[in-house]
Amino acid sequence: MMMKRQLILDDGTVFIGEGFGADTGSVGEVVFNTGMTGYQEISSDPSYCGQIITLTYPLIGNYGINRDDFESISPAIKGFIVREAADFPSNWRSENTLHDLLEAKGIPGLSGIDTRMLTRKIRERGTMKGIICSVEVDKEEMLHKLKATELPTNQVKQVSTKTAYPSPGRGFRVVLVDFGMKHGILRELNKRNCDVIVVPYNTTAQEIKALNPDGIMLSNGPGDPKDVPEAITMINEILGEIPLFGICLGHQLFALAGGADTFKMKFGHRGSNHPVKDLATGKIAITSQNHGYSVDADSLSATRLEATHIGLNDGTIEGLKHLDLPAFTVQYHPEASPGPEDANGLFDQFMTMMETEKRKEISHA
Repeated sequence: MMMKRQLILDDGTVFIGEGFGADTGSVGEVVFNTGMTGYQEISSDPSYCGQIITLTYPLIGNYGINRDDFESISPAIKGFIVREAADFPSNWRSENTLHDLLEAKGIPGLSGIDTRMLTRKIRERGTMKGIICSVEVDKEEMLHKLKATELPTNQVKQVSTKTAYPSPGRGFRVVLVDFGMKHGILRELNKRNCDVIVVPYNTTAQEIKALNPDGIMLSNGPGDPKDVPEAITMINEILGEIPLFGICLGHQLFALAGGADTFKMKFGHRGSNHPVKDLATGKIAITSQNHGYSVDADSLSATRLEATHIGLNDGTIEGLKHLDLPAFTVQYHPEASPGPEDANGLFDQFMTMMETEKRKEISHA
């Protein structure tokens, strides 16, 4: 018999349901994801560090958990909320259940609540703090504890690799700066035979240059880009010397380094069906997204950055390029995982940019 468990939001709202996963309490920022599939990738995406994820699709866990679909080794989420958690998954790749995964990783789950109501509340009020706990504890005491709890600002430090490591190939050498990297990014670079060196978030420009890269990849990651000032400094010192491609948090850090500004969104973009328009071609891509911050469009006018893509749902900036230097970024995830692969060709664009710059270098030698 499952134990009763509750979610208390910082506005005093309480949702009571059934507990699954780890038998523990947890505090985090409550967000929602609209994807119909991909709960394994979502749960292991480092960009969700410190967050309690609500999945809007009503049945989660029905195809189980397998060894191949993780986006990181150690999930950094604080909780998982679903309408119904499948007890008996059915899929030829399934090796265990969502409950087993969360229990093994020390992550509490909550099922049986009205996730539609919770999602609508987040959409109306914006993301808010929440605590998952037993129904036996005193609600007022937990609410006081929740309001007194400051959410962390060092999420990137928590999820970034602590030491550099190689993922060898025989093609272009790419330094991948890990701000909370999804493995899908590394997989796409490896697929193109890149010789990848993954480095910590606080690696300096001098240390990166010493690796003699053909290109720099700025990964996705959690939290506020303004909490990673060392990365902004590094990008400024490297721009123009080495071709650069950034994704998600990497996109926001590039914007800050270029003199633009960022802001916290009301409830962010988290899902796998966000339409994005390429302003150069007019083409629409359906994209996978996971971010709570965005680039301020008005702040671009005083910079040498230009918007290349916009989100059709709300008009937010979804892509940037530098007008003078070999550097471009996108807010969404061209590696998908989960989601559509409409934008996967951006990795080929990065390869072409590195090849072009290499030719220039040779011709000037």
